Amino acid sequence: MSYFALAALELTLLGLLAGLAGTLIVLRKRSFFAVALSHATFPGGVVFAIVGWNLLLGQALFALVLVLLMTLLGRIPGQGRQVTSGVVLSFGFALGTLLASLNPGLGIPVEALLVGSPLSVSTADVAATGAVLVVVFLVLAVSWRRILFHSFDPVGFAAAGFRSWPVELIVTGVIAAAVVVAMPAVGAILGVAVIIGPAATARALTSRLEWIPPLAAGIGIGGGLLGLWISREFGIAAGGAVGLVIAAIFLLAVAAKALVQRSRAGQRGRGDAEFATVGSRTPAQEG
Repeated sequence: MSYFALAALELTLLGLLAGLAGTLIVLRKRSFFAVALSHATFPGGVVFAIVGWNLLLGQALFALVLVLLMTLLGRIPGQGRQVTSGVVLSFGFALGTLLASLNPGLGIPVEALLVGSPLSVSTADVAATGAVLVVVFLVLAVSWRRILFHSFDPVGFAAAGFRSWPVELIVTGVIAAAVVVAMPAVGAILGVAVIIGPAATARALTSRLEWIPPLAAGIGIGGGLLGLWISREFGIAAGGAVGLVIAAIFLLAVAAKALVQRSRAGQRGRGDAEFATVGSRTPAQEG
């Protein structure tokens, strides 16, 4: 399979993953957490590069450690998720930078970890993304209703006798897996946009919860493939092109939603004005 076909397949799988993990991130308002996690896995890739092992495996294992750490820190009274994410982001990225600076002659591809490139993915990267997609689908198929219950009514969830930490662990694990497998194609920075952007766009386009995952998947696949085509036709960076296309689709969706809402508000305003005019007429005027 050619490198372009591999890139297209990888972006298609990431688009489908955006429909699942991205929807979860948007509904649970975990965007900052996903950003923090994507940067905090940096040390895992550096350590495995130092010992000559697979960088993606190192990031995945370090992400597992961070998931457990965040779950424990999240149970401390008075410590919100945003605080925990900020601490982990600072710790992980600082540790990765320190390890990379201590090994300057090793040739650690720091830029590849942060930015990535769809055109450089391997068959193993595509296989890993496919495996994560299948696992995430199965996990969410089993726990989706309980996750939604906890997301929209945490008080009722606790009153029903359910514990919150298993849901938090599942959500955090799904987000971590999605962020890690996206890194070879689009890196730690753009990976978050590729996973979250389609779901955020779908959320802006519809208020029906059941429509968000398929819409997000379609937008993720379409935006990824369009960005890949633009990169080939105009000779620009593939990861940057994909990120810009998805960002542009999101901005267009938000603008279109604002225009529709303004149009509806104007129509309601005119209708109210006409009703008030009719209601203020006297019998003589009507005659």
